[in-house]
Amino acid sequence: MKIDLPNTTVSKIQKTLVHIREEGGAVALGRVLTLIVSTALGREEEAIEAANQASREHPMRVVIVSKNEGDVGSPGRLDAQIRVGSDAGASEVIVLRAYGETGSDEESLVTGLLLPDAPVVAWWPEAAPEKPSASPLGRIAQRRITDAAAQKDPNAAIAALADSYAPGDTDFAWTRLTLWRNQLAAALDQPPFEPITAVEVSGAFDSPSTVLLAAWLGLQLQVPVEVTTSPRATGSSGIHGVTLVRESGSIELERSLVDVATLSMPGQPTHDLSLPRRNLRDCLAEELRRLDPDVLFGDVVKHGVAKIREGIAG
Repeated sequence: MKIDLPNTTVSKIQKTLVHIREEGGAVALGRVLTLIVSTALGREEEAIEAANQASREHPMRVVIVSKNEGDVGSPGRLDAQIRVGSDAGASEVIVLRAYGETGSDEESLVTGLLLPDAPVVAWWPEAAPEKPSASPLGRIAQRRITDAAAQKDPNAAIAALADSYAPGDTDFAWTRLTLWRNQLAAALDQPPFEPITAVEVSGAFDSPSTVLLAAWLGLQLQVPVEVTTSPRATGSSGIHGVTLVRESGSIELERSLVDVATLSMPGQPTHDLSLPRRNLRDCLAEELRRLDPDVLFGDVVKHGVAKIREGIAG
């Protein structure tokens, strides 16, 4: 069910939510968090779909704040839409379309719509503030999710996040590495248990996940890491492969097809492994499983990224 509230106020939206709860039952009960999504006008649906799918694992209230940056000359107006039932998955979705000066204070738009005593997560699917933790929405959120791959310069976005990192920040470029990190850790659990002497990582030149994976390996293994990048014209996007060098022979994990990687190890048969590219729903659901700061991600962006970027530039 979708309820449109043109030219409305936050107070009217709250009253409508109460009316929906009284008419249809305890819609808001059982929600574990509030997810605030900041996006541009007309770009809301992809984020809503991902949030609806993730809500089946994490029942929540989703508040979409959409506006056009720099739009201060238009007459101030707030249009809203409330979605419940089959149009909202296991969540309830409140879409706020702010025009003109109305969109200049995002915090006041959402404060009255937060679930009481529930954690708040802020997500920027596309353009993100320079310092998420200091932004109007970031200040009221326990976790702040950005996506460097969606920025104009993905690697510069990761570098900026390293400079502005605050506990609670995370990025989907890191979340997309979960399957890679799991496979590499599993490979190192196989004999022979020899130390890694060097690491080679290859990927697209505009892949922030490639940089983060190299930084993570460098920090965890304390060995030199060489990063090779290529333009999309000569290879696929994202990470292409990882080589862990050791005395008896190298461990090689190469993504040979879109969703399949090949694992080669000395003395072992070659294995084809499922290594799909993760969609927004999978990334969002994983990030919502933890609401405490991701300490490992903080170490990687603060201490590992700069060294890797220097190596790429050199």
